[in-house]
Amino acid sequence: MRKQLFIIVSLALALGLLGSCSRMGELPANLFRTTPNPLEVRGGQIDARVDGRFPERFFHRQAVVTVTPVLVFDGQELRGTPKSFQGERVTGNDQVIRRRQGGTFTVGSVFDFVPEMAQSELFLDFEVTRNGRPGAQIPRVKVADGVNATATLAAASEIKPAITPDQFQRIIQETQEASIRFLIQQSDLRAGETRSQEVRDLTAAVRTAVETENREVESLNIVGFASPDGPFDLNRNLAERRSNVSASFLNTELRRQRTPVEIGRDFTPEDWDGFQKLMEQSTIQDRDLILRVLSMYTDPEQREREIRNMSAAFTVIADEILPQLRRARMQLTVNVIGKSDEEIARLAASNPASLNVEELLYAATLTDDSNRKAAIYQEVIRLHGNDLRGHNNLGMVRLLQGNRAEALTNFQNAARIDANNPDVNYNLGLMALLNGELDRAEQHFGQAAGTGADLNQALGTLYIATGEYTRARTAFGSATSNNAALIQILNNDYSGARRTLAAVANPNALTSYLSAVVAARTNDREAVYSNLRTAISKDASLAARARTDVEFARFVTDQTFRSIVQ
Repeated sequence: MRKQLFIIVSLALALGLLGSCSRMGELPANLFRTTPNPLEVRGGQIDARVDGRFPERFFHRQAVVTVTPVLVFDGQELRGTPKSFQGERVTGNDQVIRRRQGGTFTVGSVFDFVPEMAQSELFLDFEVTRNGRPGAQIPRVKVADGVNATATLAAASEIKPAITPDQFQRIIQETQEASIRFLIQQSDLRAGETRSQEVRDLTAAVRTAVETENREVESLNIVGFASPDGPFDLNRNLAERRSNVSASFLNTELRRQRTPVEIGRDFTPEDWDGFQKLMEQSTIQDRDLILRVLSMYTDPEQREREIRNMSAAFTVIADEILPQLRRARMQLTVNVIGKSDEEIARLAASNPASLNVEELLYAATLTDDSNRKAAIYQEVIRLHGNDLRGHNNLGMVRLLQGNRAEALTNFQNAARIDANNPDVNYNLGLMALLNGELDRAEQHFGQAAGTGADLNQALGTLYIATGEYTRARTAFGSATSNNAALIQILNNDYSGARRTLAAVANPNALTSYLSAVVAARTNDREAVYSNLRTAISKDASLAARARTDVEFARFVTDQTFRSIVQ
């Protein structure tokens, strides 16, 4: 009888122990808090953190519980990083949960985002073991619902590629100079000077400018000079007389060839600037000492005294330097007027080889027809294959036409000519950003300083993609674009986002969709409806996104919302 009683008691104790383990049972959802909730995409990933609590007298002293986050979406389950917890009588290195007090815990996982995850649920799975054997079952607990994918609205496709510009100038200025030299303290013209080749060339250039249709004289000026030796008043009178006699001579010559033009006159009493320039070019022994005197003294008389004190040097200066400063300088500026827009456009179509490369590149800017632009850039490549601008700009056109493969080929061809060109690197960075190659994009953008494109727009969009929101906001600054408004939304600056979206130059479907997101976050129901209507009317594919977008979760049962997104 006693033996039977012992067996019954032992069995009861064993069942009790098993029962205590099996009684771990169900955990209510209010014991868990997920951050963030809903989950959100940042830098292309979902970083989920769940803080939970095992209640008092729940955790068995000999149990090990392994908790695993599980993301369920589109008929799939993606298991995250498991974390184990142990009872106080288990030997191990896991966090200990005491039976009497219970205990808090944290588990986290990072999931690579795919669009199907927008409609998803996050669960915690529990696996219980006791002494290495399966223990009681704890049912799966749902801890989050949905993924906020607003960050993925950053649109690299909205960033304009860079054009490498032409250097075309309608009017090109040509200058030509000639000098008439004078003897010391004289202003008389000498035949050898007035008949010099450079004087004859200058008067011939005036005649050509007057008689040629696409040339015109912009200015013809004469400046008389005196060397900086001798009294200032004497030098002043000399310089002025030299200017006047030279102008009179030139007037006579131009009237004789029937091409009179207005001549400007001026004079410089003491040509210290010319003196310094000639000294810098000379090999005079005391050159550096003389230049130091010029830098130390500004008073002309003091300068002259100090230089005269160097008797040997001054003798050389008087022979080699000063005679070159006793002169009248004649300077002609001629405007060479290029082809008209109409002529350039016509020749680009009919005879592109008759245009130089700058004119041909300019011709492409005269049309809004992308196919015509592409044809002109193809001619640039044919005629000037080593000029990267043809390759880069054709790539720009192809990218705007949606032909990414050909655009990339053209940008790569441009890079083979000059891998350091900032516009080419900008465009290669943009291609990498469009293809999700973020490291490569950052590398190219780092070499794009000096590009004519908006590098900050590209960097801001890249930083959104990498989840660096502070850097993105700094990069965008005061820009008014959809992407700039998006970073304001992600930083919870809704009033700023409204102002930015209202200022977008060419609002599109994304502008309206982002406005609807702002309205949803600020509980402006009517603005949600009106902006979604506009967005979907411009891009019907946004209806499907709106139906699963957690930004609009509170509206999904609303009949008006349902009618808009169906």
